[in-house]
Amino acid sequence: MPDKLAPKQKALLSCALAVLSLAFVSGVAAAPARAQQDAANAETREDAQALMRKLTDRDALTRQRAAEDLARLAAPAQRKLIEGYRLQEKNARVRLALDWALYRLGKTSALFAVVRDLDSNRRNQSEAYLAQLETPEPLHDLLPQVNGNTQIKMLEALARSGNADTLAVVEPYAASVDPKIADAARFATREITRRLSAPLHPDAKTRTRQTGKAAVDVP
Repeated sequence: MPDKLAPKQKALLSCALAVLSLAFVSGVAAAPARAQQDAANAETREDAQALMRKLTDRDALTRQRAAEDLARLAAPAQRKLIEGYRLQEKNARVRLALDWALYRLGKTSALFAVVRDLDSNRRNQSEAYLAQLETPEPLHDLLPQVNGNTQIKMLEALARSGNADTLAVVEPYAASVDPKIADAARFATREITRRLSAPLHPDAKTRTRQTGKAAVDVP
């Protein structure tokens, strides 16, 4: 290599060295974050495995709580095993909890089973799960697919969680020949409209100013 480099060559060499240096520094800086993420993933796997073992417990309530914790943990790798436990589970409340866990793990069809149990003695359990939905949209398509009693329960649930898009979904049911369905639809429309027109809670306004994000409507 010649002792003296042309100015253009020196500039190219400087750029190359700068890029290599930046890549090295970035790699070093990212290492702790990667290690932390790997540790978190390992902890999640261990938690999921511990909960999976509880699905074989003789106590039905322990199995139900384990399924609900798996739903919160949302570890997709466990989905196939949970499907197997769901098939062999005899207790209806545990089956419902497993359906909810499967929905949270990406099995969208499992939500229908959760909705269907609104018309059962497990209504409160089903309502508690549906209240955890981030948005009411997943319920919109299911409303026409269920029987009249379940539609009434769904309309009551949508009255609590519905948004502006829900209004167009529930309003046609106000013309139902079933007076209970019509009443539930009108109730849902009133409740959703009331929430949408209500002033924002002061805390929500504060959060909006701090984060710059759209405020969440607080009843």
